[in-house]
Amino acid sequence: MSRHDPLEPLLAEIRTCRLCAAHLPDGPRPVVQATTSSRLLIVSQAPGRKVHASGIPFDDVSGDRLRTWLGIDRATFYDATRIAIVPMGFCFPGSSRGGDLPPRPECAPTWHPRLLPRLTQVQLTLAIGQYAQAGILGAHRGRTLTDTVQGWRSHLAHGVLPLPHPSPRNQLWLKRNPWFESDLLPVLRQRVMQVLRA
Repeated sequence: MSRHDPLEPLLAEIRTCRLCAAHLPDGPRPVVQATTSSRLLIVSQAPGRKVHASGIPFDDVSGDRLRTWLGIDRATFYDATRIAIVPMGFCFPGSSRGGDLPPRPECAPTWHPRLLPRLTQVQLTLAIGQYAQAGILGAHRGRTLTDTVQGWRSHLAHGVLPLPHPSPRNQLWLKRNPWFESDLLPVLRQRVMQVLRA
C-alpha cells in the first residue's frame, strides 16, 4: 500500500483502536485492508483465531475457499489497490462451543461511517455472512441467510452480492443449496473479473 494513500491516517487509527479491548479474550488486533482505489469491497464477519495471529485477512481455509469462489489468486486478493477487506468487527471476538463469537457491536458503528464513504471507486460489494448482510443490506435482506443469498440477483442490481461464509462449517449449507455453485458462482467470478479489470 502506498504511504501516500489518503486513507492511510484513518487506517492507522483503526489499527491502533482499543475500544473493545476489555471484551476481547485474545486482545485487540484490528485487521483491515483498503485504499482509495479499491474497486471490490469484501465485507465479512470478523477475523478468526488464525487471522488474529497473522494479522492477514482471510489467511485461513475460509480464505482459500473464498479465493476459489472469486476465481483469483492470493496476490490479487491481497492487492489493496484493487480489493478492500472491511469486516463488521476488525478484531477476533473470541470463540465458544458453536464457533467464533459475533463481531463486537461497537466496531462497525464506530469505523464504517468514516471508512466506507471514502471507498469511492468500489463497483461491487460482497456481503459475506449474516452479520455483513445485516450491516450492508439492513431491511433489504431476507428473513434468513439462505433467503438473502437466494435473492442475489436483486441485490446485485444494486451493486451488492450476498454470500454465505466460506467456512468449512458451512459445508452442509453448500450441499443443501447446489444452486449457489451452479448459478451464483459463475456470475460472481465474471463480475469480479470485470471489476478488477476496470
